[in-house]
Amino acid sequence: MSFGEFGDGLPDMLAQRLFDQRVVLLRGTLDARAATRASAELMTLDAQGDEAVTLRIDCGSGSLAEALTLMDVIELLGVPVRALCLGQVGAAAIGVLSVTAERSALPSTRFSLKEPATSWQSSARDVAQLAQLRADERERFCARLAAAIAQSAQRVGDDLAKGVYLGAQEALDYGIIDEIRGHEAQIHQLGGAQMGFRPRP
Repeated sequence: MSFGEFGDGLPDMLAQRLFDQRVVLLRGTLDARAATRASAELMTLDAQGDEAVTLRIDCGSGSLAEALTLMDVIELLGVPVRALCLGQVGAAAIGVLSVTAERSALPSTRFSLKEPATSWQSSARDVAQLAQLRADERERFCARLAAAIAQSAQRVGDDLAKGVYLGAQEALDYGIIDEIRGHEAQIHQLGGAQMGFRPRP
C-alpha cells in the first residue's frame, strides 16, 4: 500500500513499518481524509491476513458522520481490532473506540465527551434539512456508543451535550475502555454482552 495519498505526516518508512506490523494510526482530526485513510488501511490489512490489527488513537476532535462511517468499517472486518488510546480522544473517536474488540489506554490519556462543532455553507432553505441530518447522526451515534459501553443513550446524549472530560480511570469506570496499560495494569471486564468480532464466513 502506498502512503503518499493517505499519509498523515509520518515519514513513509515509519508509516510502512507500522503498517507491516498491522498497526493503524488514527490521529489529529477525524475528518474525511483521516477516516478514508484509516478505512483503507484497515480493509487492506483485513484482506492480507487473519491476525488482529492494532488501532492507535490520538484524535481529539472530529465529525460524527466520519465516526459512524469508520465504525461501520470496523464492524464489517473479519479480523479483530484492538485499540490503544494515547494523548487525547474526543467524542467522535470514542465512538470508533467503542466498536473495537479490545479497548485500552495509557494512564495519561484524556477523554472528552463533548459535542463536535458543526459548520455549514448552505442556502437558508437547506438549513432545516441539514439540522435534521445532524440530529439523526447524533441519535445514531449516541445509541451505538451507549450499546457498546453498557450505558443508556440518554446518559450519553446528556453528557455529550454538557461536555464531560475524563481521565483514564474515569473512562474505565464509565465503560469507555476496559484496560489501563501500565506496569501493573489489570484488565477490567465490562458488564453485559461481551464485545468481539465476527469470524470470516
